[in-house]
Amino acid sequence: MRFKFKGLTVAALALTLGMSAAGCGDSDSGGGENDKSITIGMVSGWAEGEAATQLWKRLLTDKGYKVEVKTLDTGPLYAGMSKGDVDLFLDSWLPGTHEDYWKQYGDKLEKVGAWYDSAPLTIAVPDYSPLQSLEDLKGKGDQYGGKIVGIEKSSGLYRVSQEKMLPAYGLQDEYKVTTSSTAAMLTELKKAIDAKKDIVVTLWRPHWAYAKFPIRDLKDPKGAMGKPDAIYTVARKDFAKDQPDVAGWLKKFKMDDAKLGTLEDLMENKYKGNPDQAVDEWLKQNQSYATSLTG
Repeated sequence: MRFKFKGLTVAALALTLGMSAAGCGDSDSGGGENDKSITIGMVSGWAEGEAATQLWKRLLTDKGYKVEVKTLDTGPLYAGMSKGDVDLFLDSWLPGTHEDYWKQYGDKLEKVGAWYDSAPLTIAVPDYSPLQSLEDLKGKGDQYGGKIVGIEKSSGLYRVSQEKMLPAYGLQDEYKVTTSSTAAMLTELKKAIDAKKDIVVTLWRPHWAYAKFPIRDLKDPKGAMGKPDAIYTVARKDFAKDQPDVAGWLKKFKMDDAKLGTLEDLMENKYKGNPDQAVDEWLKQNQSYATSLTG
């Protein structure tokens, strides 16, 4: 009888704990609509994505959410979203730049909304460069060390520059798009400009570098860099169902060059390494806008 009583007690306790766990799952875990934990993926060095991510981290935190930001390369980030390990990514360039990732993972993801309408990929040079067009690179490979300074190999920008732009202009035998990181590319750009040396880099708009450095885009008469993308917020499958409030706020999210540029400048220059301070200062000047997003 004692053994049987203990068994009943254990069974009852297990049932009670199971009911408690189920109840907690509704509010604290499991991705339900009352779950207050959100993971946002971010690619390091992509200024517009860093700005948007840190802004929404603050906005959601102020609404009582627990927000974790995971810094990943582009490929692992999309893969993580497809598995449900990452909830959101605010820097998805579609339909062109991230086309390969969307083909691979898109059926396991959902578009929440586009927050920046026209974002072109570019090849940029200092203002003092004699180059005016991508056509002008022909026959000058030796002058530029045979390289166009690129960013992460996993980026769509690298793929478009190396695999589409170079062949379109007959440059594949003279140039190679180098890969490193966005930060390393910007460091090379600054060093070249400070020394008044020629350099060609892969870039994109919007980017704070256009305000910081005397640079301009090379004309692309063949359209090899593709049509401008929109910048989307994308999410794991069923995110909008699980987080209807957050999805609704993000659908309203739009930024123009002035708002985005000022936030990028604060984050990348004045408060480098201290995104919370950058967001603090930016919100003082844009509080009504921020309130409208989550109001």
